[in-house]
Amino acid sequence: MAENFNRRKFIQLAASAATMPLLAACGASGSAQLRAASFREQKAADAARYAAIPDGEFTIPAVPGNRIDKKYWRQVVDDPFGEVPGTIVIDTPNRFLYLTLPENKAMRYGIGVGKAGFEWSGRATVQMKRRWPTWTPPKEMIERVPELEKWAKGQPPGLDNPLGARALYIFMNGRDTLYRIHGSPEWWSIGTAASSGCIRLVNHDIVDLYNRVTKGAPIVVIPDNRVTPGAVA
Repeated sequence: MAENFNRRKFIQLAASAATMPLLAACGASGSAQLRAASFREQKAADAARYAAIPDGEFTIPAVPGNRIDKKYWRQVVDDPFGEVPGTIVIDTPNRFLYLTLPENKAMRYGIGVGKAGFEWSGRATVQMKRRWPTWTPPKEMIERVPELEKWAKGQPPGLDNPLGARALYIFMNGRDTLYRIHGSPEWWSIGTAASSGCIRLVNHDIVDLYNRVTKGAPIVVIPDNRVTPGAVA
């Protein structure tokens, strides 16, 4: 009796040991499949972030291969400034624009700034919002670049318009600063000091920001002390 019991026990233990590697292998395979599926989903989400989007009379082109540095991708982050929800904070030194959200969160966008940075800091407001705006170069810019004379009465909206798909017009103490927060097809300029003075976002991001911001929204500008103030454009 004892011998039969021991034999049965030995057979059960041997069978259990034989199946353990198989079960472990199945678990590893399932985990790998889940990781692969998650990776594919993330890749699809990343590709969709800056894919081509129809926008009325124009189609905003895709950013090639999602080649914007990931740290400048549009994303929700912890709010580092503590302004009331709905406030735009322009962090000029770090090339970020934040739109504060409830619950200590913020939507963060990568930006391009002026070659010489802002020539002022402080608080302002979004006085106007324009969809596919007309761009009128300032007189001072036309003097520097005479070929812009043809747009003295305004360049029509379009994919090659310097203001891109949307523009927010910045006023301070009731007066137009001539600065704009606007779109740009030049995705490679995000994270750099490349414009003549305004704050630029890729067109996909300015559309997102435009849809979230209300007229009269407060703006806080943090200056970049590394640069010398320059001309507005």
